[in-house]
Amino acid sequence: MSDHLQFDINAPVLIVGGYGTVGTELARLASAHWPLLLTGRNPARGSTFGEEVGARVARWDLTDATGFHAEARAVVSTVNDPDDRVLRAAVRAGIPYVDITRWTTRLTRAAVVAATLHPTAPVLLSSSWMGGVTGSVTAALAEQVGGANEVDIAIRYALADRAGADSVEFMDRLGMEFEVIHNGVRRMTMPLRDSRQVRIGGAQTRVARIDTPEQFTFPLTLGAATAVTRIGFDSAAASTALLTAAKFGFFRRARGDRWRPLRRSMLYSPGDGATAALRIDVTGPGGTRSATVRDPAGQAHLTAVGALIGLRRVLDGDAPAGVSFPESATRPQDRLTELAHAGVDIEVTP
Repeated sequence: MSDHLQFDINAPVLIVGGYGTVGTELARLASAHWPLLLTGRNPARGSTFGEEVGARVARWDLTDATGFHAEARAVVSTVNDPDDRVLRAAVRAGIPYVDITRWTTRLTRAAVVAATLHPTAPVLLSSSWMGGVTGSVTAALAEQVGGANEVDIAIRYALADRAGADSVEFMDRLGMEFEVIHNGVRRMTMPLRDSRQVRIGGAQTRVARIDTPEQFTFPLTLGAATAVTRIGFDSAAASTALLTAAKFGFFRRARGDRWRPLRRSMLYSPGDGATAALRIDVTGPGGTRSATVRDPAGQAHLTAVGALIGLRRVLDGDAPAGVSFPESATRPQDRLTELAHAGVDIEVTP
C-alpha cells in the first residue's frame, strides 16, 4: 500500500469522502473559497455533484490496497479511516489535516500515530460531536465564565434527519465500557446510564450517557474536572426502547459483526431532514453559561459547518503544527460568529 500526497499551496483542498452525506455538505460550503478534489469509492457516483460544485473527482477507496497520489493544499477526512491511511499520507507530506470521523479510541490512536510522525503542519482531530461544534462552543462558553470546571452536553438526535451510515457507528459501542472523569476522578461506566430529562431547544428530551471524544479531551485541554455527554432522541418511544434494551443487556450480548445490522437498524432509518439540536452547559469560576445550538438544515450540515471551521483554522494559522482539538482555538468567540453566519442558531443564557 503506497499512498503519496504532496503539499502545494496552489493545489485544491482534498475532501476524502467528498460526495458522501457530510462530504457533499462540506463541499458546497468550501467550494466558494477553495478549489476542491473530492474522493470516494465510486467516482461515477460523484461526477454529477463534482460538476455542480466545480470540483475534480477521483477514486480513493480506503478498503482497497491500491495507492493514491495527489497534490493538496489541505486534507479533510469525512469517512472512517481505520488504518490511518489518510492521516499518515497527510502528515508525511506536511499537509494541514482535519479529521471529523473518529470515536474516542480511534482518536487517541490517531493522536499517537500523528505524534510519532512528527507533524510539521496542523493535525486537527475535530471529532467531538458534529465535526467539533461541541468543542468550539464549549471553549467559547468557558472563556465567558473563566474556565470549564464542569461541562455537560445533551444531544437531541432526530431520527428523520439525513444521515450517513457512519453516523450511527456509536451503536456498535453501546455494549462497551468507557472511561469518564467526574469531580477529577476517572472511572469506567457503561453507555446509556445516568439518564435524565433535559430541555433542548424548547423540547424535553430524555438523554443518557454515550462515549464521545470530547469527554476524553476536555479534561486535558480545558482542565474540566467533570465532562459528560448524553444523547436522546426526538422520539420518546425510540428513547425508551433504547434504554430498555440497554437495561436488559442487549448491547453487551449482541456485540460483534453478526449483530451489527440489527443494532444499526434500531436507529438508522434516515429521512429527508430534520433540525439538529444540542445543549451545552459550562460551569466555571464565573458561574454557568448554557448554549442551545440548533441547525434547521440538519446534522449533516451542522457537521459540515464544524469541518469548515476546522479547515479555516488549519489554513489561517489558528491551529499550530502538531495535534490539536476544536476547543484549543485561540479566538473561541469567533467560532460562535462563524456558526451564526452559516445559519446555525445559538442561544446563550446564564
